[in-house]
Amino acid sequence: MPAWEYLTTPLMIHNTAAILNNWGSEGWELVQVVPGPEGGLVAYLKRPVATAGA
Repeated sequence: MPAWEYLTTPLMIHNTAAILNNWGSEGWELVQVVPGPEGGLVAYLKRPVATAGA
């Protein structure tokens, strides 16, 4: 079973695609976008944890 690492990042509405494309190019997969606690949006991302020797 794979192990995952997780990341949260704020999304600026005028630059959403660029932000998500940047994280995607580093192997992060978008899981969910939710309203942030202080307004705006927050993206939750995940990617498999790299294992030693892989």
